[in-house]
Amino acid sequence: MKIIQALKKIKDLRKKADDIKDKIKQHCADLDCETPQYPDQRRQVSEWLQAHGDILKEVLHLKESIQRTNLNTKVTIELGNHSVTKSISAWIERRRELAKLQEDCWRALTDKNLKETYQNQLTPNSPITRVTKRLYFDPVERDRNVELFRSEPSKIDSTLEITNAITELLEV
Repeated sequence: MKIIQALKKIKDLRKKADDIKDKIKQHCADLDCETPQYPDQRRQVSEWLQAHGDILKEVLHLKESIQRTNLNTKVTIELGNHSVTKSISAWIERRRELAKLQEDCWRALTDKNLKETYQNQLTPNSPITRVTKRLYFDPVERDRNVELFRSEPSKIDSTLEITNAITELLEV
């Protein structure tokens, strides 16, 4: 089974579990003046509870298999003229949060809207001096890195979509 198939199966299993939960909720009790919908309604509710538990066990098994696969499968993505290889799990974390945090850090490098000006020195006979701003970073490097980390999530998405479609699930 491929990763994408397991992800879709989990989605279907959750839907089945929700349907069973709804049946349990609807048929778990009634008034003694009502006619039960099932010949042995107690047994039916018990079977639904068992089926719900079995579905959750299967979901857990699939999730563990996906996690094992994500930890053990290496994927290479081209970022900024560099080939970067990480586990699927690491790429997911980069996509989920870390690339944005790096982008935000690079975006923090600004000139702080400082204005260059002229200023008198402390004594009246002192000459007027020009006050210039100093940057402690390279603006070209900043712009390059902002764009790199801004575009990283979409590159991760497109690569992992293909990876999920072709990578066999590692069984637990």
